[in-house]
Amino acid sequence: MFFELIATVFAGVGAAGLALALNWISGGRLPRWTMPVAAGIGMIAMTVWSEYNWYDRTVAGMPEGLEVAQVNEARQFYRPWTYAAPMVDRFMAVDVARMQSNPDQPGQHIANIYLMGRWQPVRSFPVAIDCDGHRRAALVEDAGFDASGAVEGAQWTDVPASDPLLAATCARG
Repeated sequence: MFFELIATVFAGVGAAGLALALNWISGGRLPRWTMPVAAGIGMIAMTVWSEYNWYDRTVAGMPEGLEVAQVNEARQFYRPWTYAAPMVDRFMAVDVARMQSNPDQPGQHIANIYLMGRWQPVRSFPVAIDCDGHRRAALVEDAGFDASGAVEGAQWTDVPASDPLLAATCARG
């Protein structure tokens, strides 16, 4: 966040410098307000670029084995351009490389889910996915496993077959 602030300030200084150079080339014919307006436009442009490219930069920096399962595109009234081109403000990734399965329960998998949001800390938690039953459950403190390896004590949630988390995990499992 600090580096983005510094980059935004430098974008404003660069845009103001460009306006100053254009004023010098034109022999001082540009209005006096050109430099501050150019600095403001440069800072706004840098901020918008940073917001729109956050998702791509974050996904590019993820380690091998993490797969994006679901993306949330946001439209906000105080950012009217997001109605024309929505921006990604958060997404869910599943760790398919470290996914675990029990041979006695072939349709069930356990995977770590990562919730990543713009300006938010990354949250992670394990989830049990039942590919055959089209359901999933967050593995919290009360959850455990019985002698056959089946998950017990978890709150299962029925999901449609098109659920992105179910699709991402069951395709790899």
